[in-house]
Amino acid sequence: MKTNIYVDGFNFYYGCIKGTPYRWLDLAKLFQLLLPNDEINRIRYFTAKVNPHPYDPTQPQRQQAYLRALETLPNLSIHLGHFLTNTVSMPLAHPPRLGSRMVDVLKTEEKGSDVNIATYLLIDSFRGECEQSVIVSNDSDLVTPIEMVQAIFGIRVGVFNPHPKTSWALRNAADFYRPIRKGPLSASQFPDQLSDSQGNITKPPSW
Repeated sequence: MKTNIYVDGFNFYYGCIKGTPYRWLDLAKLFQLLLPNDEINRIRYFTAKVNPHPYDPTQPQRQQAYLRALETLPNLSIHLGHFLTNTVSMPLAHPPRLGSRMVDVLKTEEKGSDVNIATYLLIDSFRGECEQSVIVSNDSDLVTPIEMVQAIFGIRVGVFNPHPKTSWALRNAADFYRPIRKGPLSASQFPDQLSDSQGNITKPPSW
């Protein structure tokens, strides 16, 4: 079955690969393992460029190396959102007996990926690009576009959930709903060294 795949990059990263040895992940290999009887037409990867932090100043370099590695895959495209940082007041978990019970914190949120996924899911379906779409996320905001694609275009929509917790809204909407397990992640790693038009790409040492 001709299949398009839509990956919510940060949802996927924080759901099943952060802190694991599987971060240097070849998504084309992964989805061929997860969908062995299907033809992977295209993979759309949705993310945003990270900024350096005092506690992790090399994070942008690691991300850029990985994005370059992904761009070596001929059927994968990267779609960038953005980060929005605001100062918000939040209650302290253990407030003092005297003084303020609130603290100002910087809250950074990734914006755009859910809207971008929904948009491309609908556009690709309208163009008749595929017989099946697969979303990699547990974001229940995607329920409505899933239902629209099924009802209007008659396209089968599946979900791979990268998180241990089930999204029942997505599970009830999808034609199939599966977890992502360690075995396929382990078997789908890029080689430590790749190359592109800019030169060599090296797996980050901490990965």
